[in-house]
Amino acid sequence: MVTAVIGVGLIGGSLAIELRTKGVSDHIIGVDSNGQHAVEALALGIVDDMMDLESAVMKADLVILTTPVKAAVILLPQILDKIRPDTVVMDMGSTKDEICKAVKHHPNRNQYVASHPIAGTENSGPKAALKNLFSHKIGILCDISQSNDKAVALAKSIYQALDMNLVYMDSDSHDMHVAYVSHISHISSFVLAITVLDIEKNTSTIFDLAGSGFASTVRLAKSSPAMWGPIFEQNAKYISQALGSYIEKLSEFKAHIDNNNGQAVQQLMEKANEIRKILKD
Repeated sequence: MVTAVIGVGLIGGSLAIELRTKGVSDHIIGVDSNGQHAVEALALGIVDDMMDLESAVMKADLVILTTPVKAAVILLPQILDKIRPDTVVMDMGSTKDEICKAVKHHPNRNQYVASHPIAGTENSGPKAALKNLFSHKIGILCDISQSNDKAVALAKSIYQALDMNLVYMDSDSHDMHVAYVSHISHISSFVLAITVLDIEKNTSTIFDLAGSGFASTVRLAKSSPAMWGPIFEQNAKYISQALGSYIEKLSEFKAHIDNNNGQAVQQLMEKANEIRKILKD
């Protein structure tokens, strides 16, 4: 199978590595608007060829779109315009509703499967690509009733080859859930980093005092603004709701601290500890 990966950064590069390793694709074509990324992807052996979008789409049996979501909204209709009747298209964006709406009435909509692998790191570019990045993570397929049987079957087989656990939902529900469990985590990390940088003007002090707790909490603040900015824009409605709830809890915590109410603070922490029942080591 010939696979075209549109965007050979962390996700696209890691995906290409796995598709080759697992024997899913015997030829992988890369497409990337970043010339340096194109050179690196070829040099690292992540892809076999780099082509322009139209050439890659015309040759591919499977097209996987792994660009930032703002670009995906623009590129997906163009890809569906150019594909062969037997080609399957997937995207792996972190938002789904706006992307799906962009092709809702496209005549080739049923050849497309909306998906999102819940996997990644704070790094970007082909050099950040990792083997086993997706292993044992959650892979979400959205609105599969709007895709044909062949497309859904292939999308399922891709995620199964990546050793991911499949979950199905509609695109709107997807965006609501990831606002709470993914997007707000990144915003919290960005805000914590800004807060500390504003207070600690002497950066050497930060490095001297930062322990593993701070490092793990602020790790996501190293993520690419070019990727996450469009995600926040596209999922603004649900992110705003999540932030509203988060700010209420922060205010409650602050009020108890201000009132020297140690018992109330402890009760909040004990309530938070219930997350252990869900997130087990």
